[in-house]
Amino acid sequence: MIKLYLLLGGNLGNKQQVFSEARERLARQLGPITTQSAIYETEPWGFESDDMFWNQVLEISTGLSPEDVLANSQQIEQELGRIRKANQYNSRIIDIDILFYDNLITQTEKLVVPHPRIQERKFALVPLCEIAPELIHPLFLKSIKQILAECTDPLKVEKVTETLNS
Repeated sequence: MIKLYLLLGGNLGNKQQVFSEARERLARQLGPITTQSAIYETEPWGFESDDMFWNQVLEISTGLSPEDVLANSQQIEQELGRIRKANQYNSRIIDIDILFYDNLITQTEKLVVPHPRIQERKFALVPLCEIAPELIHPLFLKSIKQILAECTDPLKVEKVTETLNS
C-alpha cells in the first residue's frame, strides 16, 4: 500500500461539517486514514479574504494510482460544493491537495507530485510536520521539519480547539 498525504483546506460554509464529510468520503474512496493532524486556522495565502481557512493533513493508506487519487479527490470536492474558478486563489468550501504520494516524483498536465509549492506554505507544512516531521521530500532531500524551519511564510497558523478534530 502507498502512503498518501493530503491537505484539506476551506474557508466557507460549516467547516467542521465539511471536513468531517470530506474525511469520511476520502476514507471510503481512497483507503483508511492512518493518521491525521489537528485542524489549524490559517490566514488566506495568495489573496485577500475576511474568512480564515481551516487546514488539516491526512495520511491515507491507498492502493489507487495517483491519477485515481486525483480524480476521486476532485469528485469529492465537487460533491461537497466546490466551485472551481479561473483565479487559482479564492475562497472555497473545500480543497483537497495531494502533498505526497510515497516518494513519487511526477509532473503531468493534470498532476504534480510532490506538491510544487509546499515549501512556501506554512498552512501545509505545520500540520504535515505534526504527523510526519521526518518525512523526506524526494526532490529537496530534506525532512518536513527542516523545510518548515526554512519556510519564510509569515502568515498565522494556529491549532483549532482539539474537540473539533473528531
